Amino acid sequence: MGNLIILLLQVVVICSVARAVGWIFEKLKQPRVVGEMVAGLLLGASFLGWIAPSVTAFMFHPQSLGSLKMLSQLGLMLFMFQVGGELNLKDVLRLGRTVVAISYVGILIPFASGAGLALYLYKRLSPPGVPFLSFALFMGIAMSITAFPVLARILVEKGLLQTRVGSIALASAAIDDVTAWCLLALLSIQVASGAPPLFLRFAGLGCYVALMLTVRYLLGRSRGQVNAYFTNKPLPALLFMFASALVTSWLGIHVAFGAFVAGIVLPKQEGQRAGAIKRIQPFTTIILLPLFFALTGLRTHVLLMDSADLWLYCGLIILVAVFGKLVGCAVSGRISGMNGREALALGILMNTRGLVELIILNVGLDLHIISPALFSMMVLMALFTTIMTGPLLEVVYSRRASPALLAA
Repeated sequence: MGNLIILLLQVVVICSVARAVGWIFEKLKQPRVVGEMVAGLLLGASFLGWIAPSVTAFMFHPQSLGSLKMLSQLGLMLFMFQVGGELNLKDVLRLGRTVVAISYVGILIPFASGAGLALYLYKRLSPPGVPFLSFALFMGIAMSITAFPVLARILVEKGLLQTRVGSIALASAAIDDVTAWCLLALLSIQVASGAPPLFLRFAGLGCYVALMLTVRYLLGRSRGQVNAYFTNKPLPALLFMFASALVTSWLGIHVAFGAFVAGIVLPKQEGQRAGAIKRIQPFTTIILLPLFFALTGLRTHVLLMDSADLWLYCGLIILVAVFGKLVGCAVSGRISGMNGREALALGILMNTRGLVELIILNVGLDLHIISPALFSMMVLMALFTTIMTGPLLEVVYSRRASPALLAA
């Protein structure tokens, strides 16, 4: 009973603080999710654990975190399922070569920048025993992320969703996220311990992909009750998500990847994707996701950065992240025929990392690819690049200054 009381206390405190800080950030014209991310850091060792260590020791004692971690992982799976459900690859393909070119240039330049930065950081910040190749691949992946859900929310709030820039950015972010998660899945298979042998894991991954493509084809071809049953009813949709996550977990891939793929696989015709997703979304975003933010905050120790050198590394990480994504996407947009203002706005939008970056970073920490100190630096980078998006976009490319809508 004592553990249950502590868990309920944790949920109440975390959700209340997340709601309050999220409201404050909304008033500051930032997406609410950014405030919830900051709330997680405030509840962690970097703030509450610093000013009131006895409160942290009581409320978030390591022995009491087991149930909280389980709930946060459930929230993470549901969120990634929701993200996958919101991706419509047919819409991406309809935008043609421009989106594909921008997206992959927007992946390659940050990836190369992150891998190059790994050369400098490897001996300074990597955990003992991590192969350089694994470390460099992870840094490249982490630098390549664009947070599709946060980006969509920013575009809606700024009235840019139906503009040419907004549509290209959203479609490019979709390709970015799918590609980054596929690369992370391959990296996870390589470094995972306690899983089946390597050759069996890759063979299993091939079978899993083939099976999911088959399910996608069959559901896409089905009509009427079968299609509606899987897309509009929460129970079969959730069971499908859990089964997918179970398979990827067995293969040594994070459960979030299985949930993400399950969301992509569900049919997206005639608005049917809204049924199951909308019913689970409020509980996920209001209750479960703040728990994930809080645990991320508990794992983030800014106080570990106790020297000028470590803060220099943090600044370098932020600089490389912004340069690789913002400049890379802006240049590719300019080459693709966008004017200078549109290209710069595209780079700013694609530099949004948000929650998806936190998920990637937690996977890297769980796999022991990055150290706690580097994890903390990368979390600060994710926050900085997300917070800067709204103000920069308002200066460079606002809805009022962009009358050329796609519908026109």
